[in-house]
Amino acid sequence: MNEPLVRFHDVEFAYDPARPVLKDCDFALCPGERVALVGPNGSGKTTLLHLIVGLLRPARGRIAIFGQDRVAEADFYEVRRRVGLLFQDADDQLFCPTVAEDVAFGPLNLGKPRKEIRRIVATTLDSLGLAGYEHRITYHLSGGEKRLVALATVLAMQPDILLLDEPNGELDEAATERLIGILAALPQAMVVVSHSREFWEKVTTSVLELRDGSVAAAK
Repeated sequence: MNEPLVRFHDVEFAYDPARPVLKDCDFALCPGERVALVGPNGSGKTTLLHLIVGLLRPARGRIAIFGQDRVAEADFYEVRRRVGLLFQDADDQLFCPTVAEDVAFGPLNLGKPRKEIRRIVATTLDSLGLAGYEHRITYHLSGGEKRLVALATVLAMQPDILLLDEPNGELDEAATERLIGILAALPQAMVVVSHSREFWEKVTTSVLELRDGSVAAAK
């Protein structure tokens, strides 16, 4: 059996100590797995994604990513280079003046040559139906367009793992179908959080449910 890319062991996390969001939470993501993470609002789905990339830290338990325990901030530098997180709110992901600058930001920080970066930006935008958007002003875009640009910033990093928080939010039917085709063809392991059963059934191969602070097979 393949060694998990991500493993949680007895992880506990709470914003309010009296009301833990995760408790005794075990979770594993193996190479090539495409997991739908479901559960009601407030069950901890986004929290789990943020713990994987170190934006939050557990109160207790062990988190191992790529076979190494991740505890201190420095432990997550490699994780954030290799794990692409799509935030639930696109405005949290987009901060450059133009679309091209936002999509180029990650590859630029990875030290890729500028000629390659231009190619990555163009091909990534084209794959999402956004060819010609390079010089568009980001804050002038519609909610659905921002969602796709935010996804482009993640895909441009060519990560080993994708963590997608409501990737189909605010997308119309045509854009959703295009996104389904893109995600279905990607080789990366992924965790997809979506309230749309019709969506996640088409892009994932297994379903886990967060309930009472723990991850279990969906009923």
